[in-house]
Amino acid sequence: MNNEVIVLFGAGSIGEAIVRRVAAGRNLLLADYNEDKLAEMKQHLTEAGFTVETIKADLSSRVSIKEVVAKAQSLGDIMGLVNAAGVSPSQASLEQVLKVDLYGTSVLLEEFGKVMAPGGAGIVISSQSGHRLPALSQEDNQALAMTPTEELLDLPVLKINVKDSLAAYQYAKRTNVLRVAAESVKWQLRGARINAISPGIIMTPLAVDELNGPRGAGYKKMFDSMVTKRPGTPDEIANLAELLMDRRGAFITGSDFLVDGGITAQYWYGNVSEVRNSGAQK
Repeated sequence: MNNEVIVLFGAGSIGEAIVRRVAAGRNLLLADYNEDKLAEMKQHLTEAGFTVETIKADLSSRVSIKEVVAKAQSLGDIMGLVNAAGVSPSQASLEQVLKVDLYGTSVLLEEFGKVMAPGGAGIVISSQSGHRLPALSQEDNQALAMTPTEELLDLPVLKINVKDSLAAYQYAKRTNVLRVAAESVKWQLRGARINAISPGIIMTPLAVDELNGPRGAGYKKMFDSMVTKRPGTPDEIANLAELLMDRRGAFITGSDFLVDGGITAQYWYGNVSEVRNSGAQK
């Protein structure tokens, strides 16, 4: 396995939990825009016995993504890709959300789809927020899934409907799922698989900030309505990701898995006002 490579975009809690399950005995390449986060995660994982390389990367740039691809290829056969990178609508502009979360993820799927090794698998961490949109028309679904990447941001469905960063985030995450399905067709030609996971509220540093912020009380009421009575953990997302990236998940590709403690079901079919009013994205 020493010639096998796992690539992680996004040096955060969910990504780290996933690679701890799938990167042992393999070369692990960490990519993030924040060099301090890269250094910190490299230290944690190196001390835990992993073989780690890092590269500064900008998910909104095709040039930068291609540099990550080249670096990964220099380390061996690319057997795994985990995209846990992105920006939050509470911390980024409409334009940044679309450029990173929608365009960047689409480029990542495209470029890595050209180089994945046979038997390889990838995971895109999307969000429950993409499931908060009403059903789109078949025409819009097809456009978001199939439009050439460099033309994506000019689609009428985005120009007309995206008026703020939250809407940008919702459309980006819906598009992530659609692009995963569409790109999986191309990945299959290489004998590789790609799936998406749409987490609900997961205890990450960003979530802690939200819980301690002005909407914290609403979140806590929302948790009380859930079967778990609590938010999720990165390890719970990683449990599913491990299955999807393992040979045990060999029959699964082009799919999206909503893992949110039942909150989306409550949003559409329940009567919990905190769910509708919280503005929770992840």
